[in-house]
This record gives sequence, structure tokens and C-alpha cells, in this order.
Amino acid sequence: MLFTPGVTDCSPAEAGYDTSRIEVLNAHFQTLIDQKKIQAASYCVSRYGKTFMHGAMGPLSFREDRVDPLLPTTVHNIASITKAITSVAIAKLVEDGILRFDIPVGAILEPLNVAPFDKIDIYSLLTHTSGLFPDCAGSIPYHKSYWQLIEEYFEKYTPEDGDPDWITAALSCGVNKKLGEEWQYCSFGFCLLGEIIKKVTGVTAEQYIEEQILKPLGMKDTVWELTPELAKRAIIRNERHEKRLNDRINGNQPEDSQMEQLWDTVSKTGGGLASTPADLIRFANMLLGMGTLGDTRIVGRKAVEKITTRTLHGVPDYCWGNDVKDRSYGIGLDMRRGPAFLYSETSYFHEGAGACCMVIDPTEQLAAVWFVPFVGDNWYAEGLFNVTNIIWSGLI
Repeated sequence: MLFTPGVTDCSPAEAGYDTSRIEVLNAHFQTLIDQKKIQAASYCVSRYGKTFMHGAMGPLSFREDRVDPLLPTTVHNIASITKAITSVAIAKLVEDGILRFDIPVGAILEPLNVAPFDKIDIYSLLTHTSGLFPDCAGSIPYHKSYWQLIEEYFEKYTPEDGDPDWITAALSCGVNKKLGEEWQYCSFGFCLLGEIIKKVTGVTAEQYIEEQILKPLGMKDTVWELTPELAKRAIIRNERHEKRLNDRINGNQPEDSQMEQLWDTVSKTGGGLASTPADLIRFANMLLGMGTLGDTRIVGRKAVEKITTRTLHGVPDYCWGNDVKDRSYGIGLDMRRGPAFLYSETSYFHEGAGACCMVIDPTEQLAAVWFVPFVGDNWYAEGLFNVTNIIWSGLI
């Protein structure tokens, strides 16, 4: 087993944890690596704010002839875990009196100030109940994704057209459900939330999140764009990714094309951050601290209570083949329940494609972050759900 331990604050015993379960976790990850379901794995787990499990195993690169190990400090794309951070940014603006969860999006973003979009509010974007098309809508006949519509708009765009209006272009597909009718996972909705942050603060959402959340929490390895130093520590997933990292490391970044510049105007708040397990644990422990980490306050206790309390009841979920009649969800945070999970009823979490996961259990004061980069475009429940149960099984 190619295993590298990370920095910890205390022993498992001091955290009230059965040390033998760490061996079970490592063996589970190694099995998934041997089965070629995941490239590697890394994790960081804390209790009462102190890290007691931290490590990584497997290869850094997808290339079988490279022997560099994945490290606990290796940087990964965190994909949709970005949405959890965006949700806290919105909650911060709510408690500052700049926004409210029930404000219609059209009151801030003009393209949505017309039917059928004028009923959509910030709350419905955060809870994936806006009626906008979900990420899993590819099977709908004649449907074009928001990203395809934006791409087509950018291909025809000229500077003479004025400021890029990708929102109007994307909304040309309309909606497919009534407000609140279904839980439909919609990353595009979180891009709109990024535009809302930009509109009301006067800076990009990426800058606001960096200045108001990431820097105050000391999350130095959590970034929108990799620096050359962080690129040296990044996992290598495929040839295209390898080339992009090498270009960044060697300073060979070509000037962005007009298309790339246009895409940069689309908020990355639905999935654009990269991070490490230890950095994300800082964010998780801030939420466990009811908005505070050490002496640093990000949001207040009532804001954290609001977004981490179940808010959906009786709303069905049919995404990705699901047949769930009552989807459990907070405001921007997943609160999935059922026989599959051992964590406490108070727990909340967010997954990221590719894959990674962050789970927070206030009852046990336990937070866990792990990365399991799937091989290919596959998805394996045993890399996510099963891992949760192994981690929680060690609580004494």
C-alpha cells in the first residue's frame, strides 16, 4: 500500500475514535484502487475541531509508469463542493442585509424579470427547486443544455454586441417544471447565484468568496486558478490535464482566446474551486463552530442554523434515475437520509463530481473530507456512501 500520513492535531483515542477503523478505511480505498475504480484517495477527518485522521494513498498521476505518490497536500478540483462555499457567501450577504433568501432573482438579474422566470427566488436556486432544467436533462428530446446554449451564443458574439449576455442566451430553453415542484440538481442556478453576488457587491463572486471566506479562514490551498506552485502539487488525471498543469508550471500559458475570455465572464460558483482535504476541513469546522473558526467569524450562528436545517419536505427527486418521494435538503447543503447512512440525523454534506465529499455531523462534532478520483467518467457509491459509513463506524 502506497500510503503517506498527513499532519494531525491529536491521536484517534484523544478524539474518542477507534484506531482500528482507520486500517479498515485504508484497506477499502486500496481495494477500490486495485479494482481500478479510483486512481487514488486522500482524506482528512476531525472531531471537536482537531484533526486525528489525515492521509493519502495511490499514485499522483494517471500514468502507470510514474511512481510519484498522491500526498495529503495534493490539490484536487472540488467540483460541486464549491456550491457549499457559495451558499455560505449568499448567507453572509443575507445576514448583512444586502439580500434575502426570498428575493426574486429577476429583481437583481434583469433577464429573469419576465415569465416564466420571474417567480424564481434565491431560495429556490439554493435548494434546486427553481424549475430550471437539471444537470441530468440530457435524455430530454431536443433539449440543449445551458452550457451548449452559452457556447453557441459565444460563437456568434462580437464586441459590437455590447457586454456579453450569456444569461439571456441560456434561458432561451425556458423551464421544465413549476417552482417547487421537484428537486432538480441545477449547477446553472449556482452560476446565477454568482452573478447575484457580483451585482450586489460590485466585485466578482470569485473575489468576494476569496476575500470574505477563503482568506479569513486561512485556506491558502483553495483557489479558483492554480498558481505554478499549486500546479506542481495537483493530481494528474489525464493527458489534457497534464499538459495544462505543465504549461502553468513552466509559465507557458498562451494568451486566452476570445472564447476563453468570454467563458471567464460566467461565474465559477457552481464548481470552480480547487483545494486539499486539510483546507476544506477548515471550512467544515467553521460550520461546526456555527460560523466561527478560532477567533475568525465568517457568518453568525443563526445563518448557519438556517442553511443547515432541513427545509424541503414532500418534494420528489427523480434526478439520475432516482425515485425519491421526499428529498431532504437544507439551503445549499444536502441532508439526505435513509437506510444507507450511519451518520447522525443532524448531518449535512456536499459531494463533488469526479469525486470528492465533505460530511459534517454536528451531533458528533465530526467533519470528514475525502477525495476519490474516479477512473473514467464512472461513479461508484462505494467511494462515497460506503466511505461515510466506515468513517462514522469508528466513533466510540
